[in-house]
Amino acid sequence: MHLFEQVYEQWITEQIKQEINPRRRELLQKGLGHGTVEFLRCIWFPAVGNLNHLYPEYEVRDYNNGYRYLDLAYIPGDAKGCIEIHGYSSHARDIDVRRFKDLCMKQALLALDDWLFLPIAYLSIKEDPGVCKQLILSFVGKFLAEAVPSDLTWSEAETLRFARRTLAPFTPKELAIHLQLSEQRTRVVLRSLLHKNRLAVASGHQRYRTYRLIAKE
Repeated sequence: MHLFEQVYEQWITEQIKQEINPRRRELLQKGLGHGTVEFLRCIWFPAVGNLNHLYPEYEVRDYNNGYRYLDLAYIPGDAKGCIEIHGYSSHARDIDVRRFKDLCMKQALLALDDWLFLPIAYLSIKEDPGVCKQLILSFVGKFLAEAVPSDLTWSEAETLRFARRTLAPFTPKELAIHLQLSEQRTRVVLRSLLHKNRLAVASGHQRYRTYRLIAKE
């Protein structure tokens, strides 16, 4: 059994075991949707390295005292993030007016309740996994002021935090402004993080122009 399967089985078993809500427990026992499992297998787990703070089929209430279920809730501490996996057939080509209205209402309710909403297309999981991993790293970075390894200096640690919060590859100049350091000193920090395999070059060969966070494999 591969590492993901081992972690996944332990995670979903623990979710069912701890759930006291019979509605959500029944949904979990039926098994997660194919798109959700593939997202966890191909995107989240390779990028983040664990399934911590993730809750599948998470139940929320709406204004009509009804129940809605999120594909994945990400709840580190008091923060609230929602990831929804959109299959093409059910969310685009064949979606009817009622379903479309309900989907918009669901997103509106989440936004008003201070959830950070991240929709992911199933086709993107299969066709653009690298982009999806970068999205997830940035999504996680919105919530976590993560502890950093003790072998990093403050400027290296802050660079990693900056990279987690930045969706697109960033330039040394942008980082220098953030760190309030000279561009020359900033390049020293970047070279150190490249050497420690914490960052990767996004563009440039002889002279590196942009950098990005490395998604874990």
